[in-house]
Amino acid sequence: MALASALLEILRRPTIVEVLGELVKFITPLWIAVIVGVFVGWAWRPKWVTVVGRELLDSSTQKESSSSSSSSSPPAPSTCGISISSLSLSSLLPNCIPWAADDRNQNQAPTTNNDCSSSQIEQEESCNVSNEDLRHICQLVEEKDGGPAWIHMMDRSTPTMGYQAWRRDPQTGPPQYRSRTVFEDASPETVRDFFWDDEFRAKWDDMLIHASTLEECPTTGTMLVHWVRKFPFFCSDRDYTIGRRIWESGRSYYCVTKGVPSSAVPRRDKPRRVDLYYSSWCIRAVESKRGDGQLTSCEVLLFHHEDMGIPWEIAKLGVRQGMWGAVKKIEPGLRLYQKERAAKAPLSRCAKMAQINTKVSADYLRSVENSTKDSMEVENSDPAEKPARRNIPKALVVGGAIVLACSLDRGLLTKAVIFGVARRFAKIGRRL
Repeated sequence: MALASALLEILRRPTIVEVLGELVKFITPLWIAVIVGVFVGWAWRPKWVTVVGRELLDSSTQKESSSSSSSSSPPAPSTCGISISSLSLSSLLPNCIPWAADDRNQNQAPTTNNDCSSSQIEQEESCNVSNEDLRHICQLVEEKDGGPAWIHMMDRSTPTMGYQAWRRDPQTGPPQYRSRTVFEDASPETVRDFFWDDEFRAKWDDMLIHASTLEECPTTGTMLVHWVRKFPFFCSDRDYTIGRRIWESGRSYYCVTKGVPSSAVPRRDKPRRVDLYYSSWCIRAVESKRGDGQLTSCEVLLFHHEDMGIPWEIAKLGVRQGMWGAVKKIEPGLRLYQKERAAKAPLSRCAKMAQINTKVSADYLRSVENSTKDSMEVENSDPAEKPARRNIPKALVVGGAIVLACSLDRGLLTKAVIFGVARRFAKIGRRL
């Protein structure tokens, strides 16, 4: 009632100029306080939290490594000695996240070695991508991974591209995203090379600052790459060490990329290392929307999640606002890539590696797809809020509103507006 009375008092002003002036007076201090609070909270994050987390994760890594070494299961075939535990999206925790190893190598220069039989790929099992990752992406494609329901977010299109997006919120870990993009008049092979080509990516992906190949295996096509990506002004840039590999079944390509530990690139404060990263595609030919029965279009099913080190609810809001703008930049890049390929432009090293695929049969894919129970049906509304999510604490928002209201001497009207808006911010996690 106090908020309603305050708004009525503003609306009774004789002129519209006075009404707008009063509204600006009340809203401006609130937004200043919110922005200052975000920056202060970001800067004052206690360092002991990071130290304790590193010790716990390092201890967990040692236990997993010892149990993995004692296992008698044979390695996956045709991987140049490459094997890795499955990365489960249901738990959303990486199998190993190195902290101490990178901290001990702050002064070590990055090295590049193209021989998978003698490089660090053999020495660091976690830097590789195995058939377990193929099994996982197959289950994601067929919605048989046992995860929560997908929530429909977006359905957009252009004359030559269609795009749909979904999100789901696991009990632990960051939000997960699934999208389906259909490019008209594009082959799966060209789209596969396009997404793998880091040299060409710089022409259309303005967030990519640096990309380099650290390791590669010419037998399986497995690669270890280093990326640095640009983030908005209030965040530092992000640093990734990514393992990736492609499987082929007919004209379907299962492209797995995920964050893996590597001592080749020392961990630094800036850019900040992203350990939990998963971004994988299924690329295959589909019928054109022209309805002529020809498989002249290409479908890309993308599954993505990462822990960027910011509150997940804020990240969800940013993704929702910027998703379509980022997706629209992909098609012009693809069409330029098609023109260069048609003009017989030389292939980059990454594009050549994209053509080294591990071939698997359709029967094998069906067997791995059915190895777990079906996922829940896709739904169009948000599920109930899960207690494990990383929400903005309500006490923090309300407490900040109290301090702000008490510090401003503008009467009951200002305080009513501040408390009313603060209550809305305290519930932001339930709406996102």
